[in-house]
Amino acid sequence: MICYALAYTNPLTHFVDITLTIPANRHQDLYLQLPAWRPGRYELQHFAQKLRNVKAEANGASTAITKVSKDRWLVQAGGAETVVVSYSFFARQMDAGGSWLDETQLYLNPINCLMAVEGRDQEACQVKLSIPEEWQIACGLPETEKHTLQAANFDELVDSPFIASGSLQKATYTSEGIPFHIWLQGDCQPDWEKLKQDFEGFTKEQLEVFGDFPVAAYHFLNEILPYRFYHGVEHSHSTVITLGPGEQLMEPALYKEFIGVSSHELFHTWNIKKIRPKEMLPYNFAQENYFRTGYVAEGITTYYGDYMLARSGFFTAGAYFEELNKTLQRYFADNSRNHLSVADSSFDLWLDGYKPGIPDRKVSIYIKGALTALLLDLQLRQATNNKASLDVVMRKLWERFGKTNTGYTEPDYAQLVDEVAGQSFQSYFDKYINGTDPIEAALCEALYFVGCTLQEEPNALIHEGTYGFKVATEGSIKVTAVAPGSPASDVLSIDDELVALNGRKLENNLQQLLALAPEEVELVLFRDKQLRVVRLAQQDQRYYSKYTIAKRPDATEAEKQHFRLWLKQEF
Repeated sequence: MICYALAYTNPLTHFVDITLTIPANRHQDLYLQLPAWRPGRYELQHFAQKLRNVKAEANGASTAITKVSKDRWLVQAGGAETVVVSYSFFARQMDAGGSWLDETQLYLNPINCLMAVEGRDQEACQVKLSIPEEWQIACGLPETEKHTLQAANFDELVDSPFIASGSLQKATYTSEGIPFHIWLQGDCQPDWEKLKQDFEGFTKEQLEVFGDFPVAAYHFLNEILPYRFYHGVEHSHSTVITLGPGEQLMEPALYKEFIGVSSHELFHTWNIKKIRPKEMLPYNFAQENYFRTGYVAEGITTYYGDYMLARSGFFTAGAYFEELNKTLQRYFADNSRNHLSVADSSFDLWLDGYKPGIPDRKVSIYIKGALTALLLDLQLRQATNNKASLDVVMRKLWERFGKTNTGYTEPDYAQLVDEVAGQSFQSYFDKYINGTDPIEAALCEALYFVGCTLQEEPNALIHEGTYGFKVATEGSIKVTAVAPGSPASDVLSIDDELVALNGRKLENNLQQLLALAPEEVELVLFRDKQLRVVRLAQQDQRYYSKYTIAKRPDATEAEKQHFRLWLKQEF
């Protein structure tokens, strides 16, 4: 059994000392691979930059260990029976994919810091923690003895984050006989009864979609922080969620985020941890794993995360529409939707998927993925007169691919949609998944089936709606986006610093000055530290429109019934 021992001397340095013991070695040359990325975030993260003092011993004697790539090492084992590798890892990244050590806890994502022994990654692994005796461990792995965790193989090991602390809080609820554990680390005062009730609600709905659960028990590992934060990462037996500030946990705004991200991450237990693209089965932790179905893995999950909250009654229909409207605003906030399909954006996650990038280049697989999932769900309901929906597609994906540990392909998914619909949905994939056709008309038509509509309203901010530019007002007033073909596009650039309008100094009064409807707009600005004066002209066209979903007053009784079947709520 491969053994990892974790210890530390001074938690305020944030260094975790790791000892990897490799028994029954038969190799002269032994290769070790540290993961270069983590599932749930499809970009190279170069975890090796946080290691120091990498050393090796063979049968108790020091031996050479050499780096052969950025995160791969060669140990001159010389056929020694036992090889021991030691190093320190800097654990000071507090988010749902990071690791953190201080005097109150050791929170670790093993994928950040544990090396795989090449050729032996299918062997059982053991993790021994040298931590205070009274501390608990919150983890999806079994604790075989005090402060000792065991995994079936390396993949399970690095997919099992843990929090070790003396101040963990815990509550458990069951659904369909399965225990779900809610762990809280941090300063907060949870209303456990409300938490359990709301968690049970979305858990029950998700179990109804899929029919059963991939694992015997599940753990919500929550780092509740004293500052504003929001992040979640999925795992096979658990999720890590980092959220704050803790004193606001049960207040409506933050609590809604807490329940929302928890629902989203639980859905991932099926969708991506088990229902996985062929390109990622198995994971290759040493390099990029390119795939084009992020709209399934993340888009459908984003749709269902909130949709389950509406079906469970946590959201009223109005509250659910508010969440959909936020998604719509994010989708229409720029022109990226016209330039790169959601499938191509999935592939390019590894390039720039988690940063803004250049203007209007790519769409979000989360945002457009969620809207195309909503569209598909409603179109399937309409095509089958409510006999089928996206629920059926997801259950079939689970039964055919997730349960059988078979990776699905793009054609697999498209063919399954056709099968459920009883007709070809090729146009849907051509236009909205692999193409960049506008989605508005199709979405409005689909919403009509459930008695709703997609409304377009002019942007109330004059500089956005009339002139076609956006600004940030933190400190100075800077241009952050310019709509192509707008009046602003002829005279403004991103990062222009606006100083005055028609002779008046700008200081959070841009909207008010434009509301005076001046015949001419003269802007004084700094561009690349040089003072410039430009003039904006008006056009009849409008920019950055606002889109919202609303119930139709003229909805028929049949459409209201479709609505009830969709949301499990009265119209």
